[in-house]
Amino acid sequence: MNLRDKELREQAIDRVEKYQTVVNQDPYRLHYHIMPPVGLLNDPNGFIHWKGTYHLFYQWMPFKTGHGAKFWGHYASRDLVRWRHEEIALTPSDWYDKNGCYSGSAIVENDLLHVFYTGNVRNDEGDRETYQCLAVSKDGISFEKQGVVARLPKGYTAHFRDPKVWKKNGRWYMVLGAQTERLEGRAVLFTSDNLRDWSFLGDITGSNTDQLDEFGYMWECPDMISLGGKDVLIVCPQGLKADGFRYQNVYQSGYFVGELDEGKPEFKHGEFTELDQGFDFYAPQTTLDESGRRILIAWMGVPDQDEQQHPTIPNQWVHCMTLPRELTLKENKLIQKPVQELKTLRREQKTVEVSLCQAAEQLDLDHPDSAELYIEPSHIEEGFEISFRGAARLIYSKADGVLTLERNSCVDGRVESRHCSLNELRDLNVFLDSSSIEIFVNGGEEVFSARYFPYPGNNDVSISGRKETVMKVTSWTMS
Repeated sequence: MNLRDKELREQAIDRVEKYQTVVNQDPYRLHYHIMPPVGLLNDPNGFIHWKGTYHLFYQWMPFKTGHGAKFWGHYASRDLVRWRHEEIALTPSDWYDKNGCYSGSAIVENDLLHVFYTGNVRNDEGDRETYQCLAVSKDGISFEKQGVVARLPKGYTAHFRDPKVWKKNGRWYMVLGAQTERLEGRAVLFTSDNLRDWSFLGDITGSNTDQLDEFGYMWECPDMISLGGKDVLIVCPQGLKADGFRYQNVYQSGYFVGELDEGKPEFKHGEFTELDQGFDFYAPQTTLDESGRRILIAWMGVPDQDEQQHPTIPNQWVHCMTLPRELTLKENKLIQKPVQELKTLRREQKTVEVSLCQAAEQLDLDHPDSAELYIEPSHIEEGFEISFRGAARLIYSKADGVLTLERNSCVDGRVESRHCSLNELRDLNVFLDSSSIEIFVNGGEEVFSARYFPYPGNNDVSISGRKETVMKVTSWTMS
């Protein structure tokens, strides 16, 4: 640990202690989601299950609620539900990462935890340099930096980052998000046999290639996984234009299903599908846990999308993670379900049969700022809507086959909306926290994730029907 590293760690700890009371008194502080102890949280990093413990590192700016020279913060859990904040994993303290230890991933080799990340460097004129770096840990807590292991190849700008590493047939591979000098978003591939010397193989897919037309000026946070006998590239393209219900956020997160040929290299794939239909979802990362499940977690936010208007900022913190989700692949579509471990939080189950005809019915929730709902419609004549604490509404139109999530903007209070098309509505699984909502539709075929900020004290959750609607509603307090 160099002197700069020690200074940065002490300053971060001091800031956490200074604002701990202010942060914890915020009514929008979440009950069962991961948040920063202070400052700004964004991308999940190095998500891995090792020796019975889930490690989730994250991009952390402890000194302000804006972006800057990021640290790697660290949470650990035995059950994906109860998380413990660990000591800082990485600080921006060396020449190759002095302006930020940017996003990356983790693998285990020789009983050591290896994390790969992007070192961000800027000169006095603001010009960027980028390096792919390695750090190693014996215990998953303290890390020793190994320095630069891969450098920027020709033909790309310094927007070249977010390494995700995996092993196949005895060789290591690293996929990164990139931008060509022609300002085209790409996913690129490196390979290594020792984790320290990496060779550039080339593009595997991207904007203005044989498989895609113009498709964004930068691709971030790639994650190549194998699922259901297929290869799946999860990635965040920047620069897509809105198209009907699609691509409504500033930047997108989604996936391609296909087959990766590392030798060429080439990833043959189908169309891009968004992972989440809501307002706040970005930089998803997955891990294969020790039971064989593929688990995903994402940042419940989007870069450059009203984040500096969040009402938590006066209380010195901003952003959170989504709930962890188990992934399966069905007919080339990723299905996302909340992990089973979340059921251990359930308390005070209530089940009611709701029969509606226009008039609204109030749901009897003891703690609507920390609750789970499971809704099973048995008859929908025309549609219904659910109002959440006066700050969000879920609206279903059977005739149009459209499910809509509305919320009040934290910028100006105006109503904004996101939509998805459904052939039918079979069930809804809704997770309410003090300032977040996640809605799993039809067993996870679609998901809406959003931050929302109800007026403190407004705890009303109600359902109203458009003509006759009959449904069973089961609710739990999440303790």
